[in-house]
Amino acid sequence: EEQKRLLKHQPDQPKNPKVLRIAIIGAPNAGKSTLSNQLLGRKVFPVSKKVHTTRCKAWGVITHEDTQLIILDTPGLTDHLKAKRHNLEKAMLTDPWDSMKHADLVLVLVDVSDHWTRNALRKEVLNCLSQFPHIPSVLVLNKVDILKKKFLLLGIVHDLTEGIVNGKKLEVKSAFKNDSSSSSKSPHQSIQNSPLESKAPKSPCQQEMDQAQEGSGLDNSSDVRGAKSSPVTEKTQGPKRYGPKELKDMKGWPHFQEIFMLAALHGEEVDTLKQYLLMQAKPGPWEFHSDVLTSQSPQEVCDNIIREKVLEYLPLEVPYGVTQVTEIWEEGECGELLIVQNLLVPRKSHMRMLIGRGGKVISKIAQEAGQDLMNAFLCDVHLKLRVEVKG
Repeated sequence: EEQKRLLKHQPDQPKNPKVLRIAIIGAPNAGKSTLSNQLLGRKVFPVSKKVHTTRCKAWGVITHEDTQLIILDTPGLTDHLKAKRHNLEKAMLTDPWDSMKHADLVLVLVDVSDHWTRNALRKEVLNCLSQFPHIPSVLVLNKVDILKKKFLLLGIVHDLTEGIVNGKKLEVKSAFKNDSSSSSKSPHQSIQNSPLESKAPKSPCQQEMDQAQEGSGLDNSSDVRGAKSSPVTEKTQGPKRYGPKELKDMKGWPHFQEIFMLAALHGEEVDTLKQYLLMQAKPGPWEFHSDVLTSQSPQEVCDNIIREKVLEYLPLEVPYGVTQVTEIWEEGECGELLIVQNLLVPRKSHMRMLIGRGGKVISKIAQEAGQDLMNAFLCDVHLKLRVEVKG
């Protein structure tokens, strides 16, 4: 009831309000919800190692002094074939596009730990950016802590930007250096850009970039670090909308204004990105009351967190067929929350997997989901899960 009241309530506007609507897009499982949760400072979006954990768009709200950031957490951009395979709602194909229509800034998140996909943006992402070329975009490289060979970041940056950042061409130099411990030669790349004007202390990700260069004998004038840059030069020209034939030959997007490197799971460099977003806010009325953290209802938060755990503990495609039905949602005399939810599965074999031997799996899901719900709602939560076969 409190959440409903806050969402309907008129925002408590400060004297000179500023606002920024941010769409986070990227491939499924790139870490969009993890980054959103870290920016918000509390877990309100589901997170899982499996793809398509986020099933619909949800808004997160950060209110800092006179500035409000509205984060549009969206499902991973996918195609019709994969949507059908994972039994996904039609909204998962349209929600990322709808979010772009409302955005003032778009963050494109790329998982650099995935060596199969890290050197090229997905065609769905490129198509999305091309449809909205007027919206400023920022490249965010996630999971850089997992990448052991840091010098690879330089090549990844070049590929994902088509060699252009903030309207300036990046110069890539390739060199081959003999390794005394191996007869093979390993390539080393450096990317050169104009000097940074910022005198701020180097962040851990900036230091990683320096280490990548030093370890590879690279030029320290490389400045693809994503902390600060000179004013955008594209405003005079304006990014163009690319046709299908042009997009087919593109690996990256040549109109990113900034590049950030972070580890969302551990919160590394997330605050640097947050400060940048606060600085990008423009004068405008707030859309939410300052006490609002998310546009989701408590029931939606609950469903998402339980589904996250089901995805984690069930194999392959099995969890995508689970239907959730809340039977009881009651608040106790001392403010505790009692939740009873039925998990409906299509087959008895799925039921046995979800319950587990001696009820261990379903107990673990209930325990972990209950703890996450307590952290989200800041109250005691008693969660009971029942498993049944559909029909």
